[in-house]
Amino acid sequence: MSAARPLTTLRALAAIAALPLLLTACGYGADSTDDDKRAEVAADAEKLSADEVRIGYFPNLTHATALVGAEQGFFQKELGGTEAKYATFNAGPSEIEALNSGSIDIGWIGPSPAINGYTKSGGKNLRIISGSASGGVKLVVDPDKIKSLKDVKGKKIATPQLGNTQDVAFLNWIAEQGWKVDAQSGKGDVSVVRTENKVTPDAYKAGSIDGAWVPEPTASKLVAEGAKVLLDEADLWPDKKFVITNIIVSQEFLKKHPDVVEAVLRGAVKSNAWINANPDKAKAVANQALKRDSGKALPAEIIDPAWKSITFLDDPLAATLDSQAEHAVQAGLLEKPDLTGIYDLTLLNKVLKAEGGAAVDDAGLGVR
Repeated sequence: MSAARPLTTLRALAAIAALPLLLTACGYGADSTDDDKRAEVAADAEKLSADEVRIGYFPNLTHATALVGAEQGFFQKELGGTEAKYATFNAGPSEIEALNSGSIDIGWIGPSPAINGYTKSGGKNLRIISGSASGGVKLVVDPDKIKSLKDVKGKKIATPQLGNTQDVAFLNWIAEQGWKVDAQSGKGDVSVVRTENKVTPDAYKAGSIDGAWVPEPTASKLVAEGAKVLLDEADLWPDKKFVITNIIVSQEFLKKHPDVVEAVLRGAVKSNAWINANPDKAKAVANQALKRDSGKALPAEIIDPAWKSITFLDDPLAATLDSQAEHAVQAGLLEKPDLTGIYDLTLLNKVLKAEGGAAVDDAGLGVR
């Protein structure tokens, strides 16, 4: 990474104003706050310190830990008499708003909205308490127009939205090629076209874009339309791992109900273990949950390659989140943030130890 250049006050304010538009992944589902009881609470189950816990996530494969954990009842089993209630979101800002307002207590979310939510609140609204998924982001292109990475120059490439996780990653990759692009307008040596994931395949078919840097399952949907994978973002990261989904919690809820948070984390750890031990069954369960939440299951030609490109894990890969924040700074989309205290992995490491696993690291960004 190159050294970040200082921003003017006006430019920094404009960047901060733009960042609430962050999305973590695709917009396939519809916002919902309807309660969805995936597993009934046993009549004789012992209640924890809260009557209920409200859990938010996206109807998206990169949030499969939540999809599977809810669908298979892993969360409810660990919560006992405390009822798990669920709400789905399409965009990071709406989930952060729900967390801030107390509409949800815990959520699955991408790195950029977590960073933005934490910095905008002065470090007072959320903590990242676990990882959930890595990978699942690709540069897919029209093979007739782009045959090599150098051919990306001069082409029109879609990202989900200005300042979102994939947009920042693509801008950083462009800079590493020595090309110039104005981050705000997307104009330069490459035309960065901000397009919602749900319409990106239609834009590709219409020829208005030449490719896209997008998360799954949008990448695999484009491939089904004839695009080719030119680059897997995982290949750009150490050990081919980078955070795509975290688990966050309201600091207030964490303080008042640590036993409930710990129970949800146990459910998440057990969900990931089950997913990794039963990948085909887990894929089917996740697709069943997607159909429930978004009204549409994914066909095999899309879900099969998409599922293979995502790694489900408990490690939040904290060092990669710090790098993603630095990339946003370098792109001119974020004033250098102080992320100290964004992580509290105490309960996660307690759960991992009980399950016979190794402790995970906060890269020096944990609560002091």
